[in-house]
Amino acid sequence: MKKTFSLCLSLFVFVLFLPDAQHKASAAGSIAVSYESLLDEIVCFKTASNFPTYTAGQESSYDRRSVAPHAPGWWANDDGFGFIRTDIISGRSEKVLFDQSGPGVITRIWMTSTNKNGTLRFYFDGNRLPDWTIPAYDLMKWNIQAGNGLRQAHPNYDPKFDGRGGSTLFLPISYAQSCKITFEEHNSTSTPPRYYAINYRTYPHDTSIETFTYDVYEKNLSKIQTVNSILLQPLIHKKNLTEKTETTLNPNEHICINLPQGEYAVNTIKIVVKTEQPELYEQLMRKIILETEFDKKKTSWVPLGEFSGGGLGAPNVKSWYLDSDGKGSITSRWFMPYKNDGKIILTNHSNESVHIFVSANIEEHSWIDNTLYFHASWKQENNLPLVVCGHENNPSNAYDWNFAYIEGKGVYMGDVLSLFNYSPRWYGEGDEKIWVDDDIFPSHFGTGTEDYYNCSWAPVIPFQTPFGGAPRADKPSSHGYNTFFRSRNLDAIPFKNMFQFDLEMLSWKPGAVDYSTTIFWYGDYNAKAKNISGLDAIDYIMPESGVYKIPNAIEFEQISPLDVSPSFEMVIQDMTPFTSGEWSGFYQLLLKHGEIGDYVLFRFENLAKVRQHIILYLTKANDFGMLSFTVNGQLSPVTYDGYASSVSHSGPVDIGEFMPNDDGFIELKITLTGTNQKTQGEKTLIGLDCIQIIPGFDN
Repeated sequence: MKKTFSLCLSLFVFVLFLPDAQHKASAAGSIAVSYESLLDEIVCFKTASNFPTYTAGQESSYDRRSVAPHAPGWWANDDGFGFIRTDIISGRSEKVLFDQSGPGVITRIWMTSTNKNGTLRFYFDGNRLPDWTIPAYDLMKWNIQAGNGLRQAHPNYDPKFDGRGGSTLFLPISYAQSCKITFEEHNSTSTPPRYYAINYRTYPHDTSIETFTYDVYEKNLSKIQTVNSILLQPLIHKKNLTEKTETTLNPNEHICINLPQGEYAVNTIKIVVKTEQPELYEQLMRKIILETEFDKKKTSWVPLGEFSGGGLGAPNVKSWYLDSDGKGSITSRWFMPYKNDGKIILTNHSNESVHIFVSANIEEHSWIDNTLYFHASWKQENNLPLVVCGHENNPSNAYDWNFAYIEGKGVYMGDVLSLFNYSPRWYGEGDEKIWVDDDIFPSHFGTGTEDYYNCSWAPVIPFQTPFGGAPRADKPSSHGYNTFFRSRNLDAIPFKNMFQFDLEMLSWKPGAVDYSTTIFWYGDYNAKAKNISGLDAIDYIMPESGVYKIPNAIEFEQISPLDVSPSFEMVIQDMTPFTSGEWSGFYQLLLKHGEIGDYVLFRFENLAKVRQHIILYLTKANDFGMLSFTVNGQLSPVTYDGYASSVSHSGPVDIGEFMPNDDGFIELKITLTGTNQKTQGEKTLIGLDCIQIIPGFDN
């Protein structure tokens, strides 16, 4: 069959996939980047597998005392007061946060503060008047319809102007000639910290780019909303070639899928691991190794739990590139092209037998000059000492730990940081420092570990977004197990010769950490990750977590609802202060400010086609409401009264058995139906701890 350039199904239309995303070449040979093409690129998995024409950088509020490695101040940590300069514009004093010449695109804005009062302004293409104005240091108050796939409030976000919290924006902000972002303080005598990180692309000077004006936004609003929906529920590949196999793997045995010969690409991998000893699940997912080999070169060697995005313990993950149910079912949507041949191999290095199913969805894909191979690389290092920031936020005895080092040409796409923290408090004060090619200063210099992973204000609580999150945070103190995951989309980082990612090892209290890191990247045939781990490192004995968990339960605070009534405010609440009952994982999902009739809807996927027994674990208190439960449209006869005189755990609430639909999922709708006459205060709160979905028998 004659092949053409691979086509990318994006927004339900086919778009020609050219060397630099879906952008079109003009008659003069330059690239024309429309705003529509940037939106297409966000939801096209194939884009990253071709080396682009742009370069990537980041502006941030890092402590300006950091000027050079090993010079005084290199680990300075007062990161909320750095900015480029102050400009006087129309009589206003405006701090310049970002100032770049184009053609370019801002691909991510992360920001947070303890007080949001003030005014943000965007100036494009040399304009003296702002093209966009935001009436606060708060992206959530930007009057655009981005949706929670493209714009996310951080878990600790307080919407009040004088409240603490932040947000991250992934909606592209394009500019033809230049972009300047400023902030005007409303109270110059009291200046709170202004943390920010702004990622951007710079294209060749002859690139034609459509500036993100209001007219451009309005013209593309429908497509923005569609992209947001697709990010939250990725499209499923159904009509391509599928290779699959299934077997029981005894210790030291492997299973292999030999991919068809020729120019193809894997677009989806589905893996299901089952064991008769679920208590061994966490250690098993560390000792099952996933390998990919393309054109006779090994490109991935990584423990399956780390590959899933969940890291140590392999908890559930819900993201654009990776999904995992936390029980052994994993879906990868990383695009993996090859020129001649390929293999996907899973090896059981544990002492137990496991049942494994693996399938690969494959499509024809023409290999062109700048096509790259997919890689996943892993390393484990233990007992890394933490250095306390100190009162001056400028320790002299700190160090940078090498997170990743790649030689050759490629594109960096994201990473997993999974760890056990032996310190009693927060471990992640350190900034990321990313060096690309000939950098003499990091082109990406961050403001803190949680900031890099799109949240703010430690300690971190579990959260999920299309671009990653924190799948695991066992204790409110940050002691014990923690996992961060970040995938890059428009903010991917291309490199021609070298990529180096270092992380400052700074903390609140003395101690040490065991770090397990996985990086996802594309590279040419000769590119290679250095300083990676091998078979000896998978024998790491996972320390006891000391966290109470209800067996085989899915934590509501770790999953995102499919739909929720707009009046509800969702908060992840630490339940350790309450002594009347134990909440699984120490947290619950709290829904506030609801009205009678409001609901929250969850979807649970990859379920066997047998009746499923559903047991909920909830919270009672004197201000909690009454609930009903609907599963796949069927109303449960069980109702729930959340009233109690004091905060307490409900124990198991058995709502019945239900059959999944034909696609193997169950949708649970929890509706606020009323209040007990004894309730006080807000009266309509809902507290969701966890859910057990237990397969029964097909009658």
